[in-house]
Amino acid sequence: MTIFERRKSMQLGMIGLGRMGANIVRRLMRGGHQCVVFTRNPDTVKQLASEGATGTASLDDFVDKLSKPRVAWVMVPAGEATEQTVLALAERMETGDIIIDGGNSYYKDDVRRAKVLEGKGIHYLDVGTSGGIWGLERGYCLMIGGESDTVKHLTPIFKTLAPGRGGISRTPGRDDADCTAEYGYLHCGPNGAGHFVKMIHNGIEYGLMQAYAEGFDILRNANTNELPEDHRYDLNVADIAEVWRRGSVIGSWLLDLTAMALIENPTLSNYSGYVQDSGEGRWTIMAAIEESVPVDVLSASLFARFRSRQGNTYAEKLLSAMRQKFGGHTEQKQEG
Repeated sequence: MTIFERRKSMQLGMIGLGRMGANIVRRLMRGGHQCVVFTRNPDTVKQLASEGATGTASLDDFVDKLSKPRVAWVMVPAGEATEQTVLALAERMETGDIIIDGGNSYYKDDVRRAKVLEGKGIHYLDVGTSGGIWGLERGYCLMIGGESDTVKHLTPIFKTLAPGRGGISRTPGRDDADCTAEYGYLHCGPNGAGHFVKMIHNGIEYGLMQAYAEGFDILRNANTNELPEDHRYDLNVADIAEVWRRGSVIGSWLLDLTAMALIENPTLSNYSGYVQDSGEGRWTIMAAIEESVPVDVLSASLFARFRSRQGNTYAEKLLSAMRQKFGGHTEQKQEG
């Protein structure tokens, strides 16, 4: 029997019920798992309780309602919020319990936290989670770091959250029946490895998005008066995005989302082009420096986001559009 043939119902607690946390809970419940939920907004807790989750009113109540060995997934903003939540949970949990950080934490923080929790006998996993607001239906790509036995114990959870093979054909030469990668989740290595892989994933995402944004900016400006009249083209960028989705070598989910944004509003007038970065792009560049790896494209794409905050082009508006489409990210209001 392979690991994919094992399936059992499990209980998982979720702290943080934002765009991704709430939908992770919903996908798990659809898969037959029991979920205990907590967040500071009681209305959000009530909503998920009405859908079948067990709602709780405090962190103590949350821990009390989890069956041993407890499994708590933290899905709050990276940084101090995650740090304080993990430590608060650790004070209330016992030997053999499991804490999962499913946000976008810096991998070096995972290594440190895992050592702290190990002293308490608590297992710690870092799970880089990709899928954004679409994960409920599409599934989540999961990049996992931590102890092998803990990862195996949670296989039913990861299998339910991941997309599965779907309609994607197998890579020629891949015949390992027990490899989970083609199902959409992977144990990448020890603590920190999951978030390290997710960090690089997001760094690559920056580069891909920037390439699309700059290319479409050139297309949109192909009718500029700076060109000779017989070299000007009034191009339909929405149609170009659509045709590139079909058989093109640059087809991708990001291009699918770009096509959605452009058919809704080809001028992108509903976006300012103020493009934020969430940290992983910076950490990717830091890792490259530590490893002496040249990353011309990734570093340039990060710096382009910095520049976007000082005056916005069509390319930056398209970046904002893509971020909103795949993750529900809204633009930060500019002061003044």
